[in-house]
Amino acid sequence: MGIVEGLLNRVVRRGVLTVRYADGSERRFGRPDPAFDDVTVRFADSGVPGAIARDLRLGAAEAFMDGRLIIEQGDILALLTLMRGNAPWSKSTALKIPNPLRRAVSRTSGRLSRLNWQRRSRRNVAHHYDLGNDFYRLFLDPDLQYSCAYFTDPRNSLERAQEDKKAHIAAKLALKPGQRVLDIGCGWGGMALYLHRTAGVEVLGITLSEEQLAVARERAKAAGVADQVRFELTDYRQLTGRFDRIVSVGMFEHVGPPHYREFFRTCHNLLAENGVMLLHTIGRFGGPNVTDAFVRKYIFPGGYIPALSEIVAASEKNNLIIADIEMLRLHYALTGRHWYRRTVENREAIVAMYDERFYRMWLFYLAGVIVTFEHGGMGNYQIQYVRDRHALPLTRDYMGQAEERLRAGPPPAP
Repeated sequence: MGIVEGLLNRVVRRGVLTVRYADGSERRFGRPDPAFDDVTVRFADSGVPGAIARDLRLGAAEAFMDGRLIIEQGDILALLTLMRGNAPWSKSTALKIPNPLRRAVSRTSGRLSRLNWQRRSRRNVAHHYDLGNDFYRLFLDPDLQYSCAYFTDPRNSLERAQEDKKAHIAAKLALKPGQRVLDIGCGWGGMALYLHRTAGVEVLGITLSEEQLAVARERAKAAGVADQVRFELTDYRQLTGRFDRIVSVGMFEHVGPPHYREFFRTCHNLLAENGVMLLHTIGRFGGPNVTDAFVRKYIFPGGYIPALSEIVAASEKNNLIIADIEMLRLHYALTGRHWYRRTVENREAIVAMYDERFYRMWLFYLAGVIVTFEHGGMGNYQIQYVRDRHALPLTRDYMGQAEERLRAGPPPAP
């Protein structure tokens, strides 16, 4: 029995996975279970099992991308759900073939890839975020929120959940008209424009993506608020001055552990003495680990998902007080399901923009997001910081009151 078959025998217990080999033979793993859809895959050539055995996740991903691992029943989401759902993080079952040498090499290369000097940071951001704004419009909400939404009801639309995410964050910032706000990693400008529109604050948004910058500036100009909501192509380490509030959503994943203390030192120096900061980031359960090889190679070069302990250790050394921590456990899985469905619906447009291999790569990425947040070891942290313990009200009641008021406000701008 080969390595891949041995692994599948150990892992696939619930649900049925059928594997068809290039020589026409077939193997069946698992047993029927209503929690999982049956999946059938075909290996197009005899080299596929070896490619998967050499590097389980990356090998399987590349075989799928190249059309060598063909899913004949189900889809890539069903396959990854079957695999990850049989080995959830909570049961501490790892989908890894033991190989100490490869693990050591992976750790070393992972550490090197997380060194995000300013020039490399810009290059890494461009790799992902400068794919083209038309591409992101195919699967994001109209406000182009490319981060975990907030589902007050799992049945809510993506548009409603993203609007509620902005209200949830704005409430934690305890904004007052006229304050200066810094948005680190502003994306296409949606959060900055929302904060100005709902709270009357002045916002500076910074990004390292030229594609995002162009759209953000265009949106501010169209709204007639370019003098109050400004956007710059700059690294956070280049900023000076003081801000009453700092918000950063979905950017910390690109900082890299070697730069965590520098990030929080910079934020401390930029934050007013009575200021408030809100950090929204994907976070890993348990302790520090390495970035998945597929994600590191194809999706987020230089990216790293931090453990809460890594964030706290870096921020506490820079005299930032953690005023509140919230874990969003399943919200990104719900978000990812909307993105996945819209990507499938727009297959023809994506293939026309890029090619079939890119489309399959993106599907694998989004399917991986969903199963990681449903069964794996990741969630989203929202961490609120202050420099002065007196900067916020005594209890958290103000958050709920502000959020209720914001959610009851006028509908989002078109």
